[in-house]
Amino acid sequence: MMAEKTEMAELTIYGTKWCGDCRRAKNFLRERGVAFREVNIDETPGAEELVLRVNNGLRKVPTLELDGRYFACSPFDPYKLADELKIPLNP
Repeated sequence: MMAEKTEMAELTIYGTKWCGDCRRAKNFLRERGVAFREVNIDETPGAEELVLRVNNGLRKVPTLELDGRYFACSPFDPYKLADELKIPLNP
């Protein structure tokens, strides 16, 4: 029997190529079979401004968006990320 993937609205991660917390968050999600769309705020017009707006002027990455709700996971916190997304902490 195959394990079912968790179905959720599209998850978007706003981050940068150089960000270690972004890499950890993406690996955490991949290990749990959670699909996401990635937006590089250094290369995507308007993305940095969005991150600044939703984080009260702070350039916090990764910032994640799900169903119109934004939250930063910086520094990377697996407990917070699992709780925010309602996914298992352990794969």
